[in-house]
Amino acid sequence: MTAASSSPVSAAAAPAAAPRRALVTGASGDLGRAIALRLGRAGFHVLCHAHSRLDAAEAVAAQVRAEGGSAGALAFDVTDAEASRAALEACVETGGPVQVIVNNAGLHDDAVFPGMSAAQWHRVIDVSLHGFFHVTQPLTMPMIRTRWGRIISISSVAAVAGNRGQVNYAAAKGALHSASKSLSLELASRGITVNVVAPGIIASAMADAVFDAKAVAQMVPARRAGTPEEVAALVAFLAGDEAGYISGQVISVNGGMI
Repeated sequence: MTAASSSPVSAAAAPAAAPRRALVTGASGDLGRAIALRLGRAGFHVLCHAHSRLDAAEAVAAQVRAEGGSAGALAFDVTDAEASRAALEACVETGGPVQVIVNNAGLHDDAVFPGMSAAQWHRVIDVSLHGFFHVTQPLTMPMIRTRWGRIISISSVAAVAGNRGQVNYAAAKGALHSASKSLSLELASRGITVNVVAPGIIASAMADAVFDAKAVAQMVPARRAGTPEEVAALVAFLAGDEAGYISGQVISVNGGMI
Protein backbone atom coordinates (compact mmCIF):
# COMPACT_ATOMS: atom_id res chain seq x y z
CA MET A 1 0.00 0.00 0.00
CA THR A 2 1.45 3.35 -0.97
CA ALA A 3 1.46 6.34 1.34
CA ALA A 4 -1.08 8.07 -0.88
CA SER A 5 -3.56 5.19 -0.66
CA SER A 6 -3.27 4.65 3.09
CA SER A 7 -5.47 7.62 3.94
CA PRO A 8 -8.87 6.42 5.23
CA VAL A 9 -10.63 9.30 3.40
CA SER A 10 -9.85 10.00 -0.24
CA ALA A 11 -10.12 13.43 -1.84
CA ALA A 12 -13.14 12.23 -3.81
CA ALA A 13 -14.94 11.35 -0.58
CA ALA A 14 -14.60 14.83 0.91
CA PRO A 15 -17.96 16.55 1.31
CA ALA A 16 -18.79 19.01 -1.44
CA ALA A 17 -19.15 22.66 -0.53
CA ALA A 18 -22.70 23.95 -0.47
CA PRO A 19 -23.59 25.86 -3.64
CA ARG A 20 -23.78 29.61 -3.48
CA ARG A 21 -27.32 30.89 -3.27
CA ALA A 22 -28.73 33.23 -5.91
CA LEU A 23 -32.02 35.13 -5.69
CA VAL A 24 -33.78 36.12 -8.92
CA THR A 25 -36.71 38.47 -8.42
CA GLY A 26 -39.47 38.36 -11.00
CA ALA A 27 -38.34 34.86 -11.96
CA SER A 28 -41.71 33.86 -13.38
CA GLY A 29 -41.36 36.20 -16.38
CA ASP A 30 -39.59 35.30 -19.62
CA LEU A 31 -36.32 37.02 -18.74
CA GLY A 32 -36.35 36.01 -15.08
CA ARG A 33 -36.95 32.38 -16.01
CA ALA A 34 -34.03 32.40 -18.45
CA ILE A 35 -31.76 33.91 -15.79
CA ALA A 36 -32.84 31.38 -13.16
CA LEU A 37 -32.23 28.47 -15.52
CA ARG A 38 -28.81 29.77 -16.53
CA LEU A 39 -27.73 30.29 -12.93
CA GLY A 40 -28.95 26.80 -12.09
CA ARG A 41 -26.77 25.39 -14.86
CA ALA A 42 -23.85 27.38 -13.45
CA GLY A 43 -24.17 25.55 -10.14
CA PHE A 44 -25.99 28.06 -7.98
CA HIS A 45 -28.89 27.18 -5.71
CA VAL A 46 -31.49 29.44 -7.28
CA LEU A 47 -34.20 31.12 -5.22
CA CYS A 48 -36.98 31.87 -7.70
CA HIS A 49 -39.18 34.79 -6.67
CA ALA A 50 -42.65 35.80 -7.77
CA HIS A 51 -44.79 38.73 -6.70
CA SER A 52 -47.73 36.83 -5.21
CA ARG A 53 -48.14 33.47 -6.93
CA LEU A 54 -45.88 30.99 -5.20
CA ASP A 55 -46.97 28.35 -7.73
CA ALA A 56 -45.49 30.46 -10.56
CA ALA A 57 -42.16 30.69 -8.74
CA GLU A 58 -42.24 26.99 -7.93
CA ALA A 59 -42.84 26.17 -11.61
CA VAL A 60 -39.57 27.91 -12.51
CA ALA A 61 -37.76 26.22 -9.62
CA ALA A 62 -39.07 22.88 -10.90
CA GLN A 63 -37.60 23.65 -14.32
CA VAL A 64 -34.22 24.36 -12.74
CA ARG A 65 -34.37 21.07 -10.85
CA ALA A 66 -35.47 19.19 -13.97
CA GLU A 67 -32.23 20.29 -15.60
CA GLY A 68 -30.27 18.88 -12.69
CA GLY A 69 -29.93 22.12 -10.75
CA SER A 70 -30.90 23.14 -7.24
CA ALA A 71 -33.71 25.61 -6.61
CA GLY A 72 -36.41 26.80 -4.27
CA ALA A 73 -39.26 29.29 -4.53
CA LEU A 74 -40.60 32.23 -2.57
CA ALA A 75 -43.21 34.93 -3.10
CA PHE A 76 -43.51 38.43 -1.67
CA ASP A 77 -44.33 41.93 -2.86
CA VAL A 78 -41.07 43.85 -3.42
CA THR A 79 -42.92 47.14 -2.90
CA ASP A 80 -43.82 46.10 0.66
CA ALA A 81 -40.81 46.85 2.86
CA GLU A 82 -41.93 44.81 5.86
CA ALA A 83 -43.03 41.78 3.84
CA SER A 84 -39.81 41.80 1.85
CA ARG A 85 -37.61 42.04 4.92
CA ALA A 86 -39.49 39.30 6.75
CA ALA A 87 -39.30 36.91 3.79
CA LEU A 88 -35.61 37.57 3.16
CA GLU A 89 -34.55 37.38 6.79
CA ALA A 90 -36.34 34.04 7.09
CA CYS A 91 -34.60 32.91 3.90
CA VAL A 92 -31.17 33.73 5.32
CA GLU A 93 -31.99 32.24 8.71
CA THR A 94 -33.05 28.91 7.25
CA GLY A 95 -30.61 28.56 4.37
CA GLY A 96 -27.71 30.93 4.87
CA PRO A 97 -26.60 34.09 3.08
CA VAL A 98 -27.69 34.93 -0.43
CA GLN A 99 -24.51 35.77 -2.33
CA VAL A 100 -25.99 36.65 -5.72
CA ILE A 101 -28.92 39.04 -6.07
CA VAL A 102 -30.52 39.59 -9.46
CA ASN A 103 -32.97 42.48 -9.21
CA ASN A 104 -35.11 41.61 -12.20
CA ALA A 105 -38.61 42.52 -10.97
CA GLY A 106 -40.06 45.45 -12.85
CA LEU A 107 -43.07 46.59 -14.83
CA HIS A 108 -44.23 49.02 -17.48
CA ASP A 109 -47.15 51.40 -17.13
CA ASP A 110 -46.63 53.62 -20.15
CA ALA A 111 -48.15 56.99 -20.97
CA VAL A 112 -46.91 60.23 -22.43
CA PHE A 113 -45.84 62.45 -19.56
CA PRO A 114 -48.60 65.12 -19.82
CA GLY A 115 -51.16 62.35 -19.49
CA MET A 116 -49.33 60.22 -16.92
CA SER A 117 -51.14 59.75 -13.64
CA ALA A 118 -49.49 59.90 -10.25
CA ALA A 119 -50.48 56.26 -9.77
CA GLN A 120 -48.62 55.27 -12.94
CA TRP A 121 -45.53 57.17 -11.82
CA HIS A 122 -45.45 55.74 -8.31
CA ARG A 123 -46.31 52.18 -9.34
CA VAL A 124 -43.34 51.86 -11.67
CA ILE A 125 -40.94 53.61 -9.28
CA ASP A 126 -42.13 51.46 -6.39
CA VAL A 127 -41.36 48.16 -8.13
CA SER A 128 -38.07 48.93 -9.86
CA LEU A 129 -36.42 51.39 -7.47
CA HIS A 130 -37.97 50.85 -4.05
CA GLY A 131 -38.00 47.12 -4.81
CA PHE A 132 -34.24 47.29 -5.35
CA PHE A 133 -33.82 48.73 -1.84
CA HIS A 134 -36.32 46.41 -0.17
CA VAL A 135 -34.61 43.32 -1.61
CA THR A 136 -30.95 44.29 -1.61
CA GLN A 137 -30.56 46.12 1.69
CA PRO A 138 -31.62 43.26 4.03
CA LEU A 139 -29.31 40.85 2.21
CA THR A 140 -26.24 43.09 2.07
CA MET A 141 -24.82 42.58 5.57
CA PRO A 142 -25.10 38.77 5.47
CA MET A 143 -23.38 38.93 2.08
CA ILE A 144 -20.62 41.19 3.44
CA ARG A 145 -19.85 38.65 6.15
CA THR A 146 -19.06 36.06 3.47
CA ARG A 147 -16.57 38.43 1.76
CA TRP A 148 -18.01 37.52 -1.65
CA GLY A 149 -21.08 38.62 -3.53
CA ARG A 150 -22.68 39.79 -6.73
CA ILE A 151 -25.50 42.34 -7.03
CA ILE A 152 -26.90 42.60 -10.55
CA SER A 153 -29.85 44.78 -11.49
CA ILE A 154 -31.75 44.53 -14.76
CA SER A 155 -32.36 47.91 -16.34
CA SER A 156 -33.34 48.93 -19.88
CA VAL A 157 -32.16 50.78 -22.94
CA ALA A 158 -34.85 53.30 -21.98
CA ALA A 159 -32.70 54.36 -19.03
CA VAL A 160 -29.67 54.85 -21.27
CA ALA A 161 -31.22 56.58 -24.27
CA GLY A 162 -34.72 57.52 -23.12
CA ASN A 163 -37.98 56.42 -24.69
CA ARG A 164 -41.22 58.21 -25.42
CA GLY A 165 -44.02 57.24 -23.10
CA GLN A 166 -41.67 55.79 -20.51
CA VAL A 167 -40.55 58.73 -18.39
CA ASN A 168 -41.52 56.79 -15.26
CA TYR A 169 -39.76 53.59 -16.37
CA ALA A 170 -36.63 55.42 -17.53
CA ALA A 171 -36.51 57.35 -14.26
CA ALA A 172 -36.78 54.20 -12.17
CA LYS A 173 -34.20 52.25 -14.15
CA GLY A 174 -31.86 55.24 -14.48
CA ALA A 175 -31.88 55.60 -10.72
CA LEU A 176 -30.68 52.00 -10.49
CA HIS A 177 -27.64 52.98 -12.53
CA SER A 178 -26.64 55.70 -10.08
CA ALA A 179 -27.48 53.63 -7.02
CA SER A 180 -25.45 50.70 -8.31
CA LYS A 181 -22.40 52.84 -9.08
CA SER A 182 -22.49 54.29 -5.57
CA LEU A 183 -23.08 50.92 -3.92
CA SER A 184 -20.21 49.40 -5.87
CA LEU A 185 -17.85 51.89 -4.20
CA GLU A 186 -19.10 50.90 -0.75
CA LEU A 187 -18.77 47.16 -1.31
CA ALA A 188 -15.71 46.72 -3.56
CA SER A 189 -13.32 46.12 -0.65
CA ARG A 190 -15.62 43.35 0.64
CA GLY A 191 -15.32 41.21 -2.48
CA ILE A 192 -18.76 42.24 -3.72
CA THR A 193 -19.42 43.59 -7.21
CA VAL A 194 -22.44 45.66 -8.21
CA ASN A 195 -23.44 45.95 -11.86
CA VAL A 196 -26.38 46.73 -14.12
CA VAL A 197 -27.45 44.94 -17.30
CA ALA A 198 -29.48 47.12 -19.67
CA PRO A 199 -31.30 45.07 -22.34
CA GLY A 200 -32.79 46.53 -25.48
CA ILE A 201 -35.64 44.84 -27.34
CA ILE A 202 -35.76 41.27 -26.05
CA ALA A 203 -38.11 38.70 -27.52
CA SER A 204 -40.96 38.05 -25.09
CA ALA A 205 -44.72 38.01 -25.04
CA MET A 206 -44.69 41.68 -23.96
CA ALA A 207 -42.21 42.84 -26.61
CA ASP A 208 -43.82 40.81 -29.37
CA ALA A 209 -47.11 42.56 -28.72
CA VAL A 210 -45.47 45.98 -29.23
CA PHE A 211 -42.80 45.45 -31.90
CA ASP A 212 -43.28 43.52 -35.12
CA ALA A 213 -40.31 42.20 -37.12
CA LYS A 214 -40.29 45.23 -39.43
CA ALA A 215 -40.17 47.69 -36.53
CA VAL A 216 -37.38 45.74 -34.86
CA ALA A 217 -35.34 45.71 -38.07
CA GLN A 218 -35.68 49.49 -38.32
CA MET A 219 -34.74 50.16 -34.69
CA VAL A 220 -31.98 47.63 -34.10
CA PRO A 221 -28.76 47.54 -36.16
CA ALA A 222 -28.59 43.78 -35.62
CA ARG A 223 -32.07 43.66 -37.29
CA ARG A 224 -33.52 41.29 -34.73
CA ALA A 225 -34.69 41.18 -31.15
CA GLY A 226 -32.38 39.72 -28.56
CA THR A 227 -33.26 36.60 -26.65
CA PRO A 228 -33.74 36.17 -22.90
CA GLU A 229 -30.93 33.60 -23.03
CA GLU A 230 -28.48 36.20 -24.38
CA VAL A 231 -29.21 38.48 -21.44
CA ALA A 232 -29.05 35.55 -19.03
CA ALA A 233 -25.61 34.59 -20.34
CA LEU A 234 -24.24 38.01 -19.37
CA VAL A 235 -25.91 37.86 -15.96
CA ALA A 236 -24.40 34.43 -15.32
CA PHE A 237 -20.95 35.70 -16.28
CA LEU A 238 -21.25 38.70 -13.95
CA ALA A 239 -22.38 36.33 -11.19
CA GLY A 240 -19.26 34.19 -11.52
CA ASP A 241 -15.73 34.34 -10.15
CA GLU A 242 -14.24 35.49 -13.45
CA ALA A 243 -16.13 38.80 -13.24
CA GLY A 244 -14.62 39.75 -9.90
CA TYR A 245 -12.91 42.86 -11.31
CA ILE A 246 -16.01 44.23 -13.04
CA SER A 247 -18.03 46.54 -10.82
CA GLY A 248 -19.98 49.77 -11.05
CA GLN A 249 -20.77 49.17 -14.71
CA VAL A 250 -23.90 49.51 -16.83
CA ILE A 251 -23.60 46.95 -19.64
CA SER A 252 -26.00 47.17 -22.57
CA VAL A 253 -27.35 44.17 -24.48
CA ASN A 254 -29.18 45.81 -27.36
CA GLY A 255 -27.91 44.72 -30.76
CA GLY A 256 -26.10 48.03 -31.32
CA MET A 257 -29.07 50.33 -30.71
CA ILE A 258 -26.79 52.82 -28.92
